[in-house]
Amino acid sequence: MKILIADVFSESHLAAFTRLGLDVDYRPQLSASELPTAVAGVSILVVRSKQVSAATIESGLALGLIVRAGAGVNTIDIEAASRRGVFVANCPGQNAIAVAELTIGLLLALDRRLPDQVAELRAGKWNKKEFSKAQGLHGRTLGVIGTGAIGQAVIARAQAFGMQVQAWSRSLTDARAHELGVKRAETIAALCGSSDAVTVHVAYTPGTRGLVGESAFCRMRKGAMFLNTSRTEVVDTAALRRAIDEKNLRVALDVFDSEPEKGEAAFADDIVKLPNLYGTHHIGASTEQAQAAIAEETVRIVAAFVTSGEVRNCVNILTPEETPARTELVVRHYDKVGVLAELLGAVRRHNINVETMQNTIFCGAKAACARIRLGTRPSAELVAEIRRSSDIIHVDVIELPEP
Repeated sequence: MKILIADVFSESHLAAFTRLGLDVDYRPQLSASELPTAVAGVSILVVRSKQVSAATIESGLALGLIVRAGAGVNTIDIEAASRRGVFVANCPGQNAIAVAELTIGLLLALDRRLPDQVAELRAGKWNKKEFSKAQGLHGRTLGVIGTGAIGQAVIARAQAFGMQVQAWSRSLTDARAHELGVKRAETIAALCGSSDAVTVHVAYTPGTRGLVGESAFCRMRKGAMFLNTSRTEVVDTAALRRAIDEKNLRVALDVFDSEPEKGEAAFADDIVKLPNLYGTHHIGASTEQAQAAIAEETVRIVAAFVTSGEVRNCVNILTPEETPARTELVVRHYDKVGVLAELLGAVRRHNINVETMQNTIFCGAKAACARIRLGTRPSAELVAEIRRSSDIIHVDVIELPEP
């Protein structure tokens, strides 16, 4: 089985793939346009930020698993992978501390204007009078949008600075907010209107595109701070630009609309030229600690897939409750060759689709129990046909609850 690592990856962890018996192809400099050709014969693909297109997935005839060595999976065509039966997994939470540390660093930099101070000193200018004008973070209110692993790590660090924290997420309850020691905001707009600084930590999905937009920015206080170290797509950039101009927002971004594919390249997004805006090079997760944790999780995902077929952290499969199954057929049968084949053949002849199936073997391997979830209820004729077999012990038909 061949594994292709198509992005920069902790080289000290590559040997773990070899120990699993995999043929390891490490090519971090591959471009996204080269992937469709490169995946020929590849069973497992590992990427970080590289785009994995439908063309790549359709070209990878042997492809069974794509691992995003990071949290978000918006760079992978999930729909194409699902159509081809390719598992997609990620490594959630492994980079939380790194992103939280960068967020707090940017928050401090905005408040104390650290990059500007460095630039002035390097230019031979001393301006203590101007740069002494900083309010400080203690006692000020930080609004956190998103309370996943990264949002929680930011909350803990902000509280250590003595900040008051309020938070919003679709799933945040009053009880959970109390556990986190934060005030729950009813809406993003309300959070933005009552915060001195706002930071964004949500995954990019079709439902979060433009999540922070005009209604949020128009509520922000003049001179407030705004940070985005998540994904550029979750913020309405045009609305952000207007807010910088009209409200004198101080902004820190680690993500941009037009990021180069390569690690070193020309960069032409003129948003970085706006006053009061600091930018970093999409390096939120780029610490040695985070990369080691992500590499270890990637190895665990691949090892489980190779040794047992299990896919940890899979993002593109339905739970049994989410499938179209409405009925479960429970068949206790003798553990003999061909019994399941005959059973499934009967289901097929009655034009019923199998949604999920589990076959459990009892001690001694004399009998087994198959639990088969079906898209439609089996007819009395089908159940009678199954029961007539001498290899069938018992048959039950269970109605499943509506989703």
